[in-house]
Amino acid sequence: MSVKTGVPPIGGTTAPALRVDGVTVRYGDVLALDRASLEVAPGRVCGIIGVNGSGKSTLFKAVMGLVHPDAGSVLIAGDTPAAARRAGAVGYVPQSEAVDWDFPLSVRDVVMTGRYGRMGFTRRPKAADREAVERALARVELSDYADRQIGRLSGGQRKRAFVARGLAQGATVLLLDEPFAGVDKRSEATITRLLRELAAEGRTILVSTHDLHALPGLADEAILLMRRVLVHGAPSEVLTPEHLSLAFGLDVLSGGEDE
Repeated sequence: MSVKTGVPPIGGTTAPALRVDGVTVRYGDVLALDRASLEVAPGRVCGIIGVNGSGKSTLFKAVMGLVHPDAGSVLIAGDTPAAARRAGAVGYVPQSEAVDWDFPLSVRDVVMTGRYGRMGFTRRPKAADREAVERALARVELSDYADRQIGRLSGGQRKRAFVARGLAQGATVLLLDEPFAGVDKRSEATITRLLRELAAEGRTILVSTHDLHALPGLADEAILLMRRVLVHGAPSEVLTPEHLSLAFGLDVLSGGEDE
């Protein structure tokens, strides 16, 4: 069953920041995405929700160009994922467990990696690179922690450091994979405010999350994913018992959320 509400169809007149058209991804015999299609306009925060195994991480990998679809296509501002990545147009904030927090890099070093695509083979930062990094650190309120080893930050600070990396590289599309997992409420509020500010500046934000209660305050629109897009619309349209039961099979808004 496929249901869509509240969003223009693919092929509309507004040029999307992100277009995913009929993307299918298989890992051997496992079907991870099944003809998934969506569009997100510039300056929007879009929440991606679904049970574990619904394809959220695979969708992000397809957008990043880290997996190649068996069918369908992905365009970021009209470019392929590979071209967008080379241009620094797409940035990624990973889940905490995907990062080696013991690696001896400072917060500033991590943010500087966002500039690597502009440095050439030598990776020697110029004044413009250093200025971009300092601006990004200030934007996420981490200037005072710039010389601290990345693993010594709190969960929320670590997330903000990777947002800063995307800002330093000049990304116009940011993907955040479970950014609120393991962070306190204050950090969650800080990250939410920052993402809303970035969207207001014209950046496009995709956030995968299990926190359905916080979604209306974060996102302009939401996607319910179960290998394909079941529903895409305003959070109030997506977060209904009828729609959620398609993917979750229970009333998650009443406390039965599936992690």
